Amino acid sequence: MARIFILVLVIAVCLSGSVSGQRDHPRGRSFDAESHPIKHAEEQQTQYWVDKAQEKLLTKLAEEQFATKNKAKNVIMFLGDGMSVHTVTATRNLLGDSAEQVYFEGFPYTGLSKTYCVNRQVADSACTATAYLGGVKANYGTIGVNANVSRYSCDGAANEEDRVLSIAQWAQAAGKDAGLVTTARVTHASPAGVYAHIADRNWENDWEVANGKCDPEQTIDIARQLVEQPVGQQLKVILGGGRKNFISTTVNDEEGYPGKRTDGRHLIRSWLDQKREANVSAHYVWSRKGLSLVDLESTDYLLGLFANDHLPYNGDRDRKRSQLADPSLTELTEAAIKVLSRNEKGFFLFVEGARIDMAHHDTFARRSLEDTAEFARAVQKARELTSEDDTLIVVTADHAHVMSINGYPYRDQEITGLAQLADDNLPYTILSYANGPGYYSGYNRAEGRALLKEKLVADTDYQYPTLAPLDAETHGGDDVAVYASGPYAQYFSGNYEQSNIPALMARAAGIGPFA
Repeated sequence: MARIFILVLVIAVCLSGSVSGQRDHPRGRSFDAESHPIKHAEEQQTQYWVDKAQEKLLTKLAEEQFATKNKAKNVIMFLGDGMSVHTVTATRNLLGDSAEQVYFEGFPYTGLSKTYCVNRQVADSACTATAYLGGVKANYGTIGVNANVSRYSCDGAANEEDRVLSIAQWAQAAGKDAGLVTTARVTHASPAGVYAHIADRNWENDWEVANGKCDPEQTIDIARQLVEQPVGQQLKVILGGGRKNFISTTVNDEEGYPGKRTDGRHLIRSWLDQKREANVSAHYVWSRKGLSLVDLESTDYLLGLFANDHLPYNGDRDRKRSQLADPSLTELTEAAIKVLSRNEKGFFLFVEGARIDMAHHDTFARRSLEDTAEFARAVQKARELTSEDDTLIVVTADHAHVMSINGYPYRDQEITGLAQLADDNLPYTILSYANGPGYYSGYNRAEGRALLKEKLVADTDYQYPTLAPLDAETHGGDDVAVYASGPYAQYFSGNYEQSNIPALMARAAGIGPFA
C-alpha cells in the first residue's frame, strides 16, 4: 500500500508541476469566454517567418554596403523622456499590433545605454541630461556640472572646471546653429541640459533659488541662464512651455496666468530687446496660430512659449480639440528644422517628448503611449525633412520607468485593457507599475483587489494598478535603447555608457573635443 501511495503522490506532483506548486506556464484563466482566433493566418506558416528573416538579412547587407562615411552636417537628438523599452513595445500594440514597428525602430542601428547617476542606481532627468548632452556623468538632480558638485550647493556651478559644456555649445563654437524643442517647460531638466549649469534642477526661477536658501543674484536661475548666458543667448530656436518662469508674479501671460518671478524681470521682453539691439530677425509666439504666421525661412531667432507650464498631453489635444490652440511635437520639430536649416554649416537640434515621462509618473499608461506615438511621428517628420547622407538622427531615452507588460493576453486584446483572471478570480491589467498612485485605484482597503472592468480601464484618467503606494511612480534603472540613422549611425550599436552618446554624435559631426 505504501508503494501505491508513493506512486500516486509522484503522479500528482508531476501533473501539478512541482511540490512547490510552480508551473511551467501559469494557467492565466481568461475572464472572457469568447474565442480568440489567430489574428494573422499567414503567421501559422513557417515560410512567413523565413521570408521575414530573409528581408532583414537583405536590409543588413545593403546597410553594410552603403553605410555612409560622410561627416554629419546636422545632428538631431530625440529624447523620449522615460521612454523605456517596455513603453516602446506597448506603443506598437497601441498602433495596432505587437508586430507593428514604431517608426524609429526601423533605423538601421540600435544599441543600449546605461543610465545610472554617479550617486544613484536609478537616474533622474537632470544627471542624465548632463550625460547624454555633455558627456559627463553627474549627481542626481544636478544639471551641467560634474559630480564634484553636490545637489543644492549654492555656489556649485561657480567653478569653471566643474561646469560641463554641452554638444550645443560645441556646435555653436564650430559655426553651426543650435536649438531645442520640448513639450515640457523649456527650463525643465532635460532641455536645461542644453544650456544651463546649476546644482538643483528645481531652480527654474529666482523664487525657487531663494526658497533653496541661496541668493538669486549669485546663483543664477535656469530661465535667466537661457536668456542671459552665451549658449542660451545663441540658441536660434527655443520652443516649448513654461512662460511662468520668465515673467513676474505681478504680470499675467497671454492666457491670463501669473508668473513665478519675484525679481521684477520680464525675460521674454529681455530676449526680444537683445535681438532688436543685434538687428536680427526674431519672433516670439505663444500659440499655434502665432507660429503658423511666422515666415520661418526668413527668421533668425524663434522663441515659442506655448503654455504657462507644460504643453498638454498629445492625446488630450485630440480629445479636447485643444490642437487648435496648442502645436504638436511634430509641428514644433518641423518649425525648428526650417529655421535651423538656413545655416549652410549645419545645426544641432535637441527634441524632447517630455510628457511620456509625466504620464508614467501618474500611472496614466494610455497617455504615455499616446505621447510616444506622437514622438515617433516627430522623428519621422525630421527624417523626411532631412537627408540620411548629411543628417544624423539619434533617438533615445534618459531613463526607464517601472511599467511592465504582464499576463498572457491574446494578440487581439488592446494593450491598455485587461489580461486574464488571477488566482483571486479577479481580472488584472496587462500594463501595471511597481509603484505609484495607481495603488489606490487597484485595491479596495477593506476587500483587497478592486474588481476591474474594461469600461473602467478605457477611461483616459484611469491610473493603472501598482504594487506599492507612492504619490508619484518612480523611474526604473533599466538600460534604454538608442536608435540611429544617418552618417556614422553604426557607432551607436552595442552597449555603452549614456555619457558616450554626445562623444559619438560629436565625432560624426566633427565638432567639440571628440572631433
